[in-house]
Amino acid sequence: MKRIVLLLLIFNFQLSTFNYLFAQRPNQAYWDYIEKYKTMAQDQMQRHQIPASITLAQGLLESAAGRSDLAVRANNHFGIKVGMGWTGPWVVKSDDRPDDRFRKYNSVAESYEDHSQFLLKPRYQKLFLLSMTDYKGWAQGLKQCGYATSPTYAQQLINIIETYNLHQYDSMHAGRHGRHSNEGVNTYVQPTATPSSRELAEQLFFATHPVQSCNRNYYIQVQPGDNLPTLAMMTGVSKRKLRKYNELPKSYVPQPGDILYLQKKRSQADKSLKGIPHVVQPGESMYDIAQRYGIRLKSLYKMNELAPDYMPQAGHLLRVY
Repeated sequence: MKRIVLLLLIFNFQLSTFNYLFAQRPNQAYWDYIEKYKTMAQDQMQRHQIPASITLAQGLLESAAGRSDLAVRANNHFGIKVGMGWTGPWVVKSDDRPDDRFRKYNSVAESYEDHSQFLLKPRYQKLFLLSMTDYKGWAQGLKQCGYATSPTYAQQLINIIETYNLHQYDSMHAGRHGRHSNEGVNTYVQPTATPSSRELAEQLFFATHPVQSCNRNYYIQVQPGDNLPTLAMMTGVSKRKLRKYNELPKSYVPQPGDILYLQKKRSQADKSLKGIPHVVQPGESMYDIAQRYGIRLKSLYKMNELAPDYMPQAGHLLRVY
């Protein structure tokens, strides 16, 4: 008993120390990115009336603070794909499809300018009716206009802006080196406000539960110690919807390794899998296969013309598209 108490005290001390350090410096890579690109974001704001906080938050999120594969290989900080008349170079990266093509830029500045041009398209015009200081409205509007399909996208942007005090750059009178400039001297001061306990909890959650994509959907994997109420609270998807989207019973108890989709699954796998059957592996259930490809269980049975009591056998071939 004494040993258990001692272990709990050590754990609580380590957690408290971690939270303190995390609050003092949530992510140094993010601070470095902000310092490096804040002027670029403000220049875009002055030219195109897009809040600098939104540009910075999207750049941070989409490029993992400039460290993502796309950012490193292609100077692509916003995850913009080839299309819409793009005639420039591109790189291949697995996303919705294993061979998705993403735009490649000669510089980060080109990526920032192309991002602004992307938002100037008619699809996003209603955003420009908002104030440039209304970062919450812009974040929610981007989600509503379909910029990203992740159900937590808007809140992730808002959390980043508030944690790193990015809204200080949204004033058109802000100097190129921070809120005020003094004869070209950099007066930027790293914000001292620390994230709230809820923001810290969300950051810790998504650090251990990265949101992944499959079949134009998003999912997380259950980790040891997870329960459904906590998963629902952190993802912003209700318990009822998590069960519904993942075809789970009311009695469901999350198990480590389970895949939980955050939106309704589709009736077929990605079209890149057309004509490519799934080879059943030993111990796989129909439900396992449906979750693997992000398709509804009923659809999997239907497209293979199988009876409800069918039990897959290792080596069997199943259509997924």
